[in-house]
Amino acid sequence: MNSGIIALLLLLSLALANCGNVLLFPQETDTAYVQLTPKKPLNLQAFTLCMRVASELNNKRETILFAYRTSQADELNVWQENGVYALYLRSSHECVTFKLPPLSVVPIHLCLTWESTTGVTVFWVNGQRTMLKIYRRGFSVSPGGAIIIGQDLDSLLGSFDKNQSFVGEITDVHMWDSFLGAGQIKQLYEDQCHAPRGNVLDWNSLEYKINGNVVQVSGPEA
Repeated sequence: MNSGIIALLLLLSLALANCGNVLLFPQETDTAYVQLTPKKPLNLQAFTLCMRVASELNNKRETILFAYRTSQADELNVWQENGVYALYLRSSHECVTFKLPPLSVVPIHLCLTWESTTGVTVFWVNGQRTMLKIYRRGFSVSPGGAIIIGQDLDSLLGSFDKNQSFVGEITDVHMWDSFLGAGQIKQLYEDQCHAPRGNVLDWNSLEYKINGNVVQVSGPEA
């Protein structure tokens, strides 16, 4: 077997292994987070964001699931708070909320889709969608910020509150600059290693930096 084929097989095996990686946030803290490097700027008129999440936190507590902020504003934040899931686009006050099953020790697959022209917004849980809602019609997400999981960005990479921090595990984070359909999202839920891969965030080849007490778990046990 020539060296080129060996290298290709090695790269394929590494990609398949990466799809099982889990980021574990073991405790409340105002220091632990993971900064994600996107494949392209978040200049978005539509997006689909997916992840697998497990947590024992009280669902009445404010818990950040995904944060993207520029120096000017919170551009795109996803929360579980007061028994609902919420999407905030360039706002800390005006959001759209969905009543969904609370997080638990059993990982659930969450997706969120949004499109600017109509404002249509929908959550997906384990391949099943919620009702449609309208939010931020005509809005766009601005580039040039920082993406993190584990903490809420009250300033660019700072001003964290441990009472809003994420505690639990997150894996299979993907993001697209388009509104994915039902078939694609169902495929993502059913087969994380062979499903479509995000063109903004791709968990299989994601670049990220761990800060503080976050543990990366890899291998079959993940």
